[in-house]
Amino acid sequence: MTPPDLSVVFPVFNEEENVPILLDEIAAALRGQPWSFEMVAVDDGSVDRSLAVLRQNRTKYPNLRVLTFEKNSGQTAALDAGWRAAKGKYVVSLDADLQNDPADIPMMMRTLEESGADMVIGVRVNRQDTFARKMQSRIGNGVRNWITGDRITDTGCSLKLVKRDAIDRIALYNGMHRFLPTLVRMRGRKVIEVPVNHRARKFGISKYGAMDRAFRGLADCLAVRWMSKRMLRYKLKDEA
Repeated sequence: MTPPDLSVVFPVFNEEENVPILLDEIAAALRGQPWSFEMVAVDDGSVDRSLAVLRQNRTKYPNLRVLTFEKNSGQTAALDAGWRAAKGKYVVSLDADLQNDPADIPMMMRTLEESGADMVIGVRVNRQDTFARKMQSRIGNGVRNWITGDRITDTGCSLKLVKRDAIDRIALYNGMHRFLPTLVRMRGRKVIEVPVNHRARKFGISKYGAMDRAFRGLADCLAVRWMSKRMLRYKLKDEA
């Protein structure tokens, strides 16, 4: 079969009520667009009916692929598995909790094609989160940028679109998915930001991004800074 133009990747952990709505919204956003697409769901060891709901929807959506973990392995692992399994030339990731809006994907695709960028990342406007969560995010973004020397406005936004070849050789470690734009830039690729919609959660509670990850996030920042300082940089001229 001909590979799709775009792979839509999303981790799922106990989101049984949100999954059917998300699938419908992705299909509605990309139906009639000039890009063929697949949906890649990675069930991260859900203990509710999320996996059963995904399997039931494969008849409705033949372009839906379902990957499963035997046990919960975390958001980075789920995203990495989805990115590696994706068959599209472009890969977009988003959360399964419906707070990211799939309707933003066509805009991001057009922005990437018109700008010549390798990655387009979302910046959540009018965030529908608690004040404490927004402050935590603002402080975290500031600390990450200060340590890594980058300038990413919203590292916590999962809505990211990237050319597949820009991430093929990037190795991720637990928690490092938030640094993907920085890692892509370190490879000399162009990363741009666009404002995207953000919605309140309707069902369930947040599964990822707990406050107790702050210290681990700091360690990750220092690791990325070390990588940026030690990375090989040279220009090679082949005169053959």
